[in-house]
Amino acid sequence: MTNSRRTFLRSATSAVALPFLPSLGLTAAAAPVARGVVNPLAPPPKRLVFLGIGFGVTADRWYPDVDREGAKYKLPKLLKPLTRHKDDITIIQNLMHQYSADGHAGSTFWLTGANRYAVPGQNFHNTISVDQVAAEVLGNDTRFTSVQLTAKDAKSDGHGPGLSLAWNRSGKPIAGLDTPVAAFHRMFSNDTTPLKQRQKILNDQRSVLDAVLSDAKAINRKLDKSDSEKLDEYFQSVREIEIRLAKEEKWLAVDKKKPSKPLSEPGDLEGVEEIRMMYDLMVAAMQVDASRVFTYRMPANRMIQSLGATMSAHTMSHFSEGERRTVSQKRDTAHAKLLAEFFDKLKKSKEPDGSSLFDHCSITFGTNLSSVHTLKNCPTLIAGGGSGFKHGRHLVMDNPKTPLCNLWLSTLRGSGIAAESFGDATGVIDELFEA
Repeated sequence: MTNSRRTFLRSATSAVALPFLPSLGLTAAAAPVARGVVNPLAPPPKRLVFLGIGFGVTADRWYPDVDREGAKYKLPKLLKPLTRHKDDITIIQNLMHQYSADGHAGSTFWLTGANRYAVPGQNFHNTISVDQVAAEVLGNDTRFTSVQLTAKDAKSDGHGPGLSLAWNRSGKPIAGLDTPVAAFHRMFSNDTTPLKQRQKILNDQRSVLDAVLSDAKAINRKLDKSDSEKLDEYFQSVREIEIRLAKEEKWLAVDKKKPSKPLSEPGDLEGVEEIRMMYDLMVAAMQVDASRVFTYRMPANRMIQSLGATMSAHTMSHFSEGERRTVSQKRDTAHAKLLAEFFDKLKKSKEPDGSSLFDHCSITFGTNLSSVHTLKNCPTLIAGGGSGFKHGRHLVMDNPKTPLCNLWLSTLRGSGIAAESFGDATGVIDELFEA
């Protein structure tokens, strides 16, 4: 077996690279990482949506009065557009990730709660995100196991464009669809490539995986402990590719469904209109049961610029009295308006049993930062009936360092996913389930 073959194996349609293995002197790149028919008698499926805004909020004016808990709280002025949904939302205070210490990586660990320094000798480590735990259960019967939406300006908090909020079981980032056009075609446009050609592409990809796995297994016995661990991660990445290919084959001959209200290809949208369209696409995807798990890392710079701002989102987040605060408040109110519209559409969209999509959704809106670089009291607004939460309340946790992962564990269990633990969770938030 030549070194070039051991480094990477390539077909006309794909390439799979071996990881860097010092004990072998290899320097390859990391490894890339009756259907469609709804039974009208089955109960409506659970759906999870995670909406990350990044860059915090106008913290001193976004949260309700800490002394007014329960159902009698008042929505802050910035959240007034949500008034008509007040009985169906809950705002939670005093949640945080104990390991978050980097104010510039707020989106990176929001759905994982991981300790980036957990592995000695490494300056970055992440774990599976809550959406992907849910997707392993809720995504079995849908065309897309999960849908990751993001924005072209995702790099504005330190990462490249296309990076979503989702992380796989190996703690590796999952790419996202970064424009409404890309999301529209991925979820609703049928591939015009002839079926036989698509089948051949899948077979070619499988041949590559078979070959590279054979090579990798043959060299496994020559590796030290460190490299064996790296190779195990590599095998996990390959297994994920195998699962994806198997699922693509399963749906190969099934046309993508179109929602009852016709959709046309979105134009080149930015900011507010970009977010509004992404919300519409999520609603449409739920209507045809294309997926049941969604994450959306929303635009930051493009969002505030569509509202007339000339500064960056990072500059805005370091607000003081004056223009920065004004921009921050406009951004918060615009998000509240868009979120209210999203809820309107979910409530109007009916399931076969007469209930609404909203009744079976669990929606989280928030971020890992409160403001500037402050990582305590993560802005957290939840809605929908999917996890069995009792809404219409303002909850303030007694412990100001209650793990945000307690919410993620509560969301999973409330959605019927038997997760024993998640991240640094100490348990579920009992108050969410109590009337």
